[in-house]
Amino acid sequence: MNLHEYQGKEILTKYNVPIQRGKVAETVDQAVKAYDELREETGSDIAIVKAQIHAGGRGKGGGVKLAKNLEGVKEHAGNILGMMLKTPQTPGGLNGPGKLVRKVLVAEDAYAPDFDACREFYVSILMDRGRKCNVIVYSTEGGMDIEEVAEHTPDKVLKEYIDPELGLQGFQARKVAFNLGMSGQGFKNMVKFITNLYNAFVGSDASMIEINPCMYNPGDERVIAVDCKFTLDENALYRHKDLADYRDVHEEDPTEVEAKAFGLNYVQLDGNVGCMVNGAGLAMATMDIIKLSGGEPANFLDVGGTADAKRVENAFRIILRDDRVKAILINIFGGIVRCDRVAQGVVDAYKNIGDIKVPIIVRLQGTNAEIAKDIIDQSGLNVRSAIALQDAADAVKAVMG
Repeated sequence: MNLHEYQGKEILTKYNVPIQRGKVAETVDQAVKAYDELREETGSDIAIVKAQIHAGGRGKGGGVKLAKNLEGVKEHAGNILGMMLKTPQTPGGLNGPGKLVRKVLVAEDAYAPDFDACREFYVSILMDRGRKCNVIVYSTEGGMDIEEVAEHTPDKVLKEYIDPELGLQGFQARKVAFNLGMSGQGFKNMVKFITNLYNAFVGSDASMIEINPCMYNPGDERVIAVDCKFTLDENALYRHKDLADYRDVHEEDPTEVEAKAFGLNYVQLDGNVGCMVNGAGLAMATMDIIKLSGGEPANFLDVGGTADAKRVENAFRIILRDDRVKAILINIFGGIVRCDRVAQGVVDAYKNIGDIKVPIIVRLQGTNAEIAKDIIDQSGLNVRSAIALQDAADAVKAVMG
């Protein structure tokens, strides 16, 4: 689950990670109030107005502006709120529709008093699935062009792997600070920053924390998180009821949000073969066999272990909203759920929806699979049955031409 910058910073604060202070606003009036409160705290007239969307590259898209006074805050907040912000990371990139900005963060000028003397680093923590451990990825070349740094000078991107049993060790935090060229009090502050950031990652069950830039101000020797990308592991949200409230459905795909409300696990892809499967492993295998047969899966859709008629009908409706879908492959293994019930659910759902123009291939295997095949074959609908997975894939290939 992705979080907004201000939400991620709220979590970081709980773990004593220094951040660029700021206040969130949904209207220009709220932005003005946030600016007044921030000015009292910092004593500075300068503030940064930052669009809050689930995408990076906001500065390049015009979503981050420097305000030198109250009028600047009013102007920038008025321009940013309600805009369709396009960045390289919004859907469709710079040529796509962009994302509607509903909130801004009015933040302090963390680079005062000497912008040129401040140093920007890149620090992130995530899981390395290949090594089966967490990893700290960091670089002296922080800022908006970190992607180009990683592409053209990968030697400047360093990694520190964390033993899952031991956790982050003191010498590892010191190694990161040393490799970033820190010394004196700045070195000590960077060690604390890395240590507390890792504690936040583990303590909140995050799947990724990205701080870019992580800024060092030699004036006061602070090390702070100026920006923050924060992603939580949804499977661990039952342990964090307070963090579950951070979900912003406006930032998510509406179809995926609706599917979740129906108890479906749905992810839209770029292909033309709709998939309806029970079980994540079987879904992955189904997508693989579609690709091996020359097709492209249009979605990942797991109906779970209770593939009753209503759930199948809801799954149908969601898949059919994608105009690119030219065929649907239903692949159900009947273990707990009986195949004949699923087959009847498919027939009932088909009749309730009506006028389904794309061919449907149903592969049911497990309890009462033969009975299920008879139900499908005798339904008189544009539905083909299959027993073997390869037979189902071949049927999809045949109907796709």
